[in-house]
Amino acid sequence: MTRMRRGVLAVAGSCVAIFLPGAMIFGYPGIMAPEWRSMFGVGEGATGSVLFFMLAGVGTFMFVVGKWQEKIGTRLMVSISAVVCGLALFAASHAQSIYFIYLWAFLTGASSCFIYMPGLTVVQRWFVRRRGLASGVVNLFFGIGGAAMAPVFPRLLETMGYEPMNRLLSLLIIGVGIIAAQFVETPERTGHAAEPPVQAAGSSGMKADSAGATAQRSETASGGLAKVVAVGKSLTVGESLRTRSFWFLWLTWALQGAAGIAMVTLSVAFGLARGFPMESAALILTAFNLTNGLSRLVSGLVSDYVGRHLTLSATFFAAACAYFVLPHIQAVGPAAAMAAVIGFSYGTLFAVSAPLVSDCYGLRHFGAIFGLVFTAFGFLSGLLGPALGGYVLDLTSGDFLPVFLYLGVFCILSGFFIRLVVPPRQGVRASE
Repeated sequence: MTRMRRGVLAVAGSCVAIFLPGAMIFGYPGIMAPEWRSMFGVGEGATGSVLFFMLAGVGTFMFVVGKWQEKIGTRLMVSISAVVCGLALFAASHAQSIYFIYLWAFLTGASSCFIYMPGLTVVQRWFVRRRGLASGVVNLFFGIGGAAMAPVFPRLLETMGYEPMNRLLSLLIIGVGIIAAQFVETPERTGHAAEPPVQAAGSSGMKADSAGATAQRSETASGGLAKVVAVGKSLTVGESLRTRSFWFLWLTWALQGAAGIAMVTLSVAFGLARGFPMESAALILTAFNLTNGLSRLVSGLVSDYVGRHLTLSATFFAAACAYFVLPHIQAVGPAAAMAAVIGFSYGTLFAVSAPLVSDCYGLRHFGAIFGLVFTAFGFLSGLLGPALGGYVLDLTSGDFLPVFLYLGVFCILSGFFIRLVVPPRQGVRASE
C-alpha cells in the first residue's frame, strides 16, 4: 500500500473513531440536561456541573495518554477509548442519581483522551507539511458529531426511552470504535518513512530531526502572516514548561475553553428560557456544534497560510461580540447565528492550538506537551464555564445577562493572550 493511501486511511480511521465520542461530549449533555433535571429533581447548577466532571476526566488523563501512546501504540489507545466510552454509557442507563451521571461524565471525558490525542498525533505525522489541515479534519469530525446527533438524541429518547437508547448507543460506540482503531497508526509503526518537512526558503542544507520538527510554519511575534522558521530540535516537556508561551496558551485554554464549552448546556437552556419548544432550543445547540465542527477544518487550513495567531484571536474577539449580543435576542434564528459564531471560535481553539504547539515545541513530545495544555481545559474550563454559569442562573432566577457577559470577557482576554504564544527564542531563527 502506498504511503499516501495509508495516510488517508489513518485520517479516515481517526475521524470515524472520534465521531460518536464527540457527539457524547458536545451534543448529549445539552439534550439530556432537562431529562436529568426531571429524573433526579436537580437544578441548572447540578446539570451544568456534568461538564465540569467530563472535563476533569480530560484534564486528568490527557497528559498521561500523551506519554502512554509512545509506549503502547495508537491502535490500542483508540480501542480503549471506545470500550470505556461505551461501557460508561451503558452503566449510565441505570443511573439512580445525578452522581451516577457525574461518574459517567468523568469516564467519558477520560475516554475521549484516548482517541483525541492519538488521532491528532497520527495525522500530523502522516502529513507533516499540512499539519493544520490534517488536525482540522480530525477535529471536524470530533465537533460535527454533536451537530449531527443533537436532533437524533431527542427522537431516540422519545421513541425508545432512556435506557434502551443508551444501550444502543453504547454498542455502536464500542463496535465502530474498535473497527476504526485498526487504521489509526503512525508511519513508523507501519513501516513507512516520516513525511519530509517543509524546507525554509534558502535553507536547503537544513536537516530534520526524527520528529520532523526542523522546518515548520510559524508566526512572527506580532502574530502576522505565517513564515517558515527553523527549529533546531523538539523541546522536552520540562523545557516547554519554562517558556512564557506555554503559560499564555494554558490561560487561553482555561478561559476560551470555558467560554466555548459552556454553550453545550447553556444553549438549550437559553432557548427554553426564551419560550422556544425543545426542537427550536436544540437548533441553537445544533448551530453551535455545526460551526464547532466545520471551523476545525476551515481554521486549520486557513492557519497554515495566514498564521495561527491571527486565526485564533480574530475568532475569539468575534465570539466575545456574540456573547454580548446574545442576551438581548428574542428569536431563535438570531440566537442560533450567535451560537454559531461562538461555536466557530471554539472549534478554532481546538484545530489551531495543536499545530501551534508543534510550531513552538516540535513533534517529538507533542502528545505530552499538548496534554499538559489540556489540564487548563480539564480542571478550569468546566468549572468556570458550564458549572459556574449554571449556579449563576440558579442565583439570578435564570438571568443569562451576567453569565454571557463574563464569558464574553473571557473571549477578549484569550484574544490578547494567544498573541503572546510564540516559538521560544532559543533554537529558533527566522529564515530570511
